[in-house]
Amino acid sequence: MGMSSGARQATIRRDTAETKINLSVNLDGTGLAEISTGVAFFDHMLTLLSRHSMIDLKIQATGDTDVDYHHTVEDVGIVLGAAIKEALGDKAGIRRYGFFILPMDETLARCVVDLSNRPMMVYQVDVTNYMVKDFNIALVREFFQGLANALGCNLHLKLEYGEEPHHVAEALFKAFARALRAAVESDPRQGGRVPSTKGSLS
Repeated sequence: MGMSSGARQATIRRDTAETKINLSVNLDGTGLAEISTGVAFFDHMLTLLSRHSMIDLKIQATGDTDVDYHHTVEDVGIVLGAAIKEALGDKAGIRRYGFFILPMDETLARCVVDLSNRPMMVYQVDVTNYMVKDFNIALVREFFQGLANALGCNLHLKLEYGEEPHHVAEALFKAFARALRAAVESDPRQGGRVPSTKGSLS
């Protein structure tokens, strides 16, 4: 793990018996993505996350995808959350809160995030069809739970309406990306202060 001085970047390598992940983030990027997880639909969602958050994201992950996609999806969420947390440092000068409501054809998704250092996720997504090819979008919840825990954020995701599972997953990822983009942005009126009356968000 390490950060470049003055840059909001982090690189994390995490090896377990189930997955091996090498991940880098640059919070002040332009949305460049180099993603390879062995799960094509998940790669697509992570690329959208990078593009819409404007966070440069490099992810190289290998896992027991012949058994299930669960470990790879959840562990990438954990490592991504940890990398964003490291890149944020003491969070001085950031906006802290972000929200977005995103339409995707017949689907509407809402995301609200607080970079509070208090992990909490509320996930309200009710659909009847969960499968996109061989990817079960129930795993989207596992990704965001791992991310919220590792990042230490308060994350609320809600599907307002929508049926088609690809659209549902895509709307959730894009809404999160846009909310996160707002939350990590620097607020010139903060004057470099941490956005908390307690004086700390770490």
